[in-house]
This record gives sequence, C-alpha cells and structure tokens, in this order.
Amino acid sequence: MIHVPKNWYNILADIPFELPPDIPQPVRADRPEAVKPQLPLALVRQSMTRDPLVPIPESVFEKYLSWRPTPLRRARALERHLGTRARIYYKYEGGNASGSHKLCTAMAQAQCYAAAGARRLVTGTGAGQWGTALAVACREFGLACKVYMVAKSFHEKPYRKTIMRLYGAEVVPSPDPRAGRAAGRGEVHAGNIAFAVTEAFEDALTHEGTQLSVGSGEAYAILHSTVVGLEAAEQLGPADQPDIVIGSLGAGSNFGGIALPFAGRKLRGESDVRCVAVEAESCPKLTRGRYCYDYTDGSGVSPLQKMYTLGSRFTTAGGHIGGLRYHACSKIISALHHHGVVEAAAYPQPDIFASGALFARTEGILPAPESAHAVHGAIEAAKRADEAGTAPAILFCLSGHGLFDLASYEEYLNGTMADVPVSEEDIRRSLAELPQLDGQAVR
Repeated sequence: MIHVPKNWYNILADIPFELPPDIPQPVRADRPEAVKPQLPLALVRQSMTRDPLVPIPESVFEKYLSWRPTPLRRARALERHLGTRARIYYKYEGGNASGSHKLCTAMAQAQCYAAAGARRLVTGTGAGQWGTALAVACREFGLACKVYMVAKSFHEKPYRKTIMRLYGAEVVPSPDPRAGRAAGRGEVHAGNIAFAVTEAFEDALTHEGTQLSVGSGEAYAILHSTVVGLEAAEQLGPADQPDIVIGSLGAGSNFGGIALPFAGRKLRGESDVRCVAVEAESCPKLTRGRYCYDYTDGSGVSPLQKMYTLGSRFTTAGGHIGGLRYHACSKIISALHHHGVVEAAAYPQPDIFASGALFARTEGILPAPESAHAVHGAIEAAKRADEAGTAPAILFCLSGHGLFDLASYEEYLNGTMADVPVSEEDIRRSLAELPQLDGQAVR
C-alpha cells in the first residue's frame, strides 16, 4: 500500500552551497503601504529551515487524503508506439478538484494564512490552474479569494473562470480594466504573469485582512509540492528508480515537486539521476536567460532574488504556454541549475502539441499544454536513449489535464498553430530593464 507522505522534503538540507540572499527594497515615499507583511511566520520558517523533513500539518494532511496518493502509471502504449527500450513512467496530478499539482501548495498556504488571521487571499495566475487551486483551498479553509488572471488566458479559457467562480472566487482579467494603474497597458501586459501578480499585490496592500498568495516559485510552494516526488519514489520501488526525471518549468513548483526528492539523492551521492526541466522555447529563462537579481513581480517593491530571468517586463509573443510564461525561475532551482545539479531544455510549441496529442491517443489522457512539455521531454529522452543503445527508466510529471485547453488543441489540429520563438533582441531589450541599486545593475 502506498502512503501519503507525512512530511515534505526540504532540499536546503542537502545543497552544499549557500543560496544568494534576497535584497529587500528600500521603502519608497510614494508606496509606504508596501511594508505590510505578506507572509505568515509558518511559511517564513518553512522557507528558511534546514531540516530535511518538514512535518505536514494534520489539517493539511487530512485534505491531501481526499485525492492523494495520485496514480503512477507506466506509459506502455506510448512505449510501443515509439518502439523504445526505455521504460516511461508518469505521475498523474490532474485528478483533483483543481485539475493540477497546484492543490498541494494551495491547501498548505490557505491553512497557514487562515491560522495567521487572514480573511481573504489574492493571487495572479497564468493559465488558471493555480487560481483554481487557490479558489478550492480558500473555500476549504473559509477564506475569500480573488484571482487576477492573465488576460490572454482569461479570454481563451472561459471555463477556467467558471470553475474558479464555482468555488467562490472572484476572477478578473489582468490587466484589470477597472484598475487605474493598469489603464492603457492591456496590450503590453496581457500575457505577463508578473503584472498579474503585481495587481494582486497592490490589492493586498490596500485591503485590510487581505494577503497575497503565490503558487510556484517561492521556496515554500516548491517544498509543499515535493509530495509528488516522494510518492513517486515509493510507487516505483527500489528495483526501478528513475535514471531521468522530467518536469515542465514555469516558476518551479511542478519541476521541483517531482524532481527535488531525486535531486537530493544525487546531492547525497546516492544516485546519478538526471533531472531535466523542460521550458517553452518562447519563454526560455533557464536556457537563454541571465542568472542575476530581479523582481519576482513587476511592482518594484518586492525583494530582489537571484535567479535565471528574462526580466520582469518580459512578455511572451503569444502562444499557448499558460503557466510557463513566467519571466523567471525559482531561486532554488536557478541555483541548482547554476551549479550543474539539474539540466534544462526548451522546445517549440508545435512539437509540444504534437507530443501532447500523441500522448492523448496512446495513453488516454489529454495533457495541459504545460504538462505536454514534460511529455515531449520524456519522448525526446527515450529517442536519445535508443540512439545511444541504453534503456533508462524515465519518470515525468503529468501535472494537469488539458480539458480546458481544447481551443489550443483545435488550433493544432487545424494546422494553424504557429511557432512563437523569442528573438535575442526581445531578450536583450527586456534584460536592459533589470533593476539597479545606486545606479548599478545588481548581479
């Protein structure tokens, strides 16, 4: 019998280097309200502890039991179609109320905020999986919820909005046309998650009892997601642990959740597993970004974190990458990549959707576009192994279903899906706006 973990795994206990410290921003005279604390102490402690195992609160564990453990399956039909000798396993996280892995941290965060006295949570979301998860979790813990959803996804995926409203959340497009600061910026920021987070942050700063909740890049969000990898390790058993672990990369919770428990084994000298983060070619922060200090949102008041980034003003040139369009990568995963512990790859949109469609036809589950990146990464890993004459065990996280993404798959089937690469000039222009302290770029 597979057990739901009682603890989260903390990779900070195993990394042999120090993470670069955050740089707090000075209080601005025009934004004095920005000093309002946003994080409950419980989340602060979870982000800073060096304990290898962090206990899951009982009330959160009880919520986990409603959908965990999640299935781990071998993709035998996909293997047969590819004619590969590799063994391909996937951990399916799409069977809960939110339809994705995001509920792991949403439940934990809602519990912490409610215990700290918050009455309402606000957030920014890209494709809507995180917004849906927070709406579900807020309802479970008696909190009101408002979601600022990237306008491109808001209009392309109307039923994401419907399901969030079903759980009691208020959902608005970002930029919110009713917000003065966002006026006239729709074309610029309609595809920018950082700006959606900024709008949520400003909402939190100006409403009593309201706090900002972030679902992916922060250390505590990745910590909460490690239940995925911990379960997968037990489900595979000692005889067939993975040689390659793959997850799609937005800000980090999906990839971190599946990969970090295995990366910890590598750091401890127990395994030589390869952990590969797959990102969109149109938002290539690990593969083409810069490792330096940047804002986690576009407000100019959040602490600076050292991470791989394309610049907080970066906006993708269209496409259907949903939650992968975040401009930067978690400081933890960025540091692991910088030190060579984890790898990264980026692929074009048409190839991603081809692999997503193939997976649906062979395995019977339609992947979300974000999840299809991991599917494609696994297929590419199997092909390379066959060329090299090896037969590895490949594990990937199928982080959510694509039943709200049928418009993008329709575009793929119609043959009208375009590639949306980002140019070096686009990246250079965005990186030119990186923050400065005392007139100097922060490295």
